[in-house]
Amino acid sequence: MSEVIDKAVNTSSIKLTDGAVEQLKRIMKEQNVPEEYGLRVGVKGGGCSGFSYVLGFDVQKEKDTVSYANGIKVFMEKSHGIYLVGMEIDWLNGLNNRGFAFNNPNASESCGCGTSFNA
Repeated sequence: MSEVIDKAVNTSSIKLTDGAVEQLKRIMKEQNVPEEYGLRVGVKGGGCSGFSYVLGFDVQKEKDTVSYANGIKVFMEKSHGIYLVGMEIDWLNGLNNRGFAFNNPNASESCGCGTSFNA
């Protein structure tokens, strides 16, 4: 891994657990996601608690900040940082829950399913 990426990993505002990275890489490979794409993390209005999370692969846009978390390129619109800084994305693979989980220290409340929040 290059020195630039190593420095970016340490300054990323989004954290990805090893389980999340493993699943993201699996999805990227299975869906033939192009190399120039990164993981888009964001928020949008809606959901039962006010905001819902955006997670998917996309190209970089003009308003994005770019960082690296555990070797994954992460795109986030600058204005979303206030809601997402310090958030950890995990992968759950249990009997009751399976999928990505968002551990957001900025959320004042979240819904039971964990995909929406209020700040």
